[in-house]
Amino acid sequence: MTQPATFGGRPRTPAPGVPTPELRVARFRSHARRLVWPSLVLVVVAGAVGYFYGNLPAPLHNWMLLTAAAVVLFFLALWPFLAWWAHTWTITTRRVIERSGVIVPRRRELTHVRGYAIRLDRGPIQRMWGAGTLTLSNGVDEPMRLVNVPSVDLVHECLVDQVEVNQILAHRELPLPQAPAAPPAPPAP
Repeated sequence: MTQPATFGGRPRTPAPGVPTPELRVARFRSHARRLVWPSLVLVVVAGAVGYFYGNLPAPLHNWMLLTAAAVVLFFLALWPFLAWWAHTWTITTRRVIERSGVIVPRRRELTHVRGYAIRLDRGPIQRMWGAGTLTLSNGVDEPMRLVNVPSVDLVHECLVDQVEVNQILAHRELPLPQAPAAPPAPPAP
């Protein structure tokens, strides 16, 4: 049996009966435009601290200013950044993995072999940035939502390809149906 030619950098299809390794196809986070407000808070707080530090009447007020700025920066700049940084989606040749959670990590998986429906939603701002929301639903588990995915068309095409390849490989590995055995010959007279 000949191997199909590779197109577009796709890996070659393994021979029947050979185990296929799990390879990472893509890993991504939601679009970084979510960090615009935390960035603005960082700039405004830094400017306010620079302006007011040393201009307050008592030295205790400078420490109060720094403490208040640290608390505001932690909750309005650092925490949203850590939440964005900790939420990743990984597409492999066998499954989609969602990891999230800053303090308590959570993980969800959805295998390509079982197959799933892919719905693409894009709002006007998402279209402007080339992002979108993908909803993966296999009809059994809770749908997996990939929110504000950058280059959503490319990720959608990748998921469709992986489901198709895994379905082909799963059906190729099924045992061949056996032909029914011939009925026994009638006894000779």
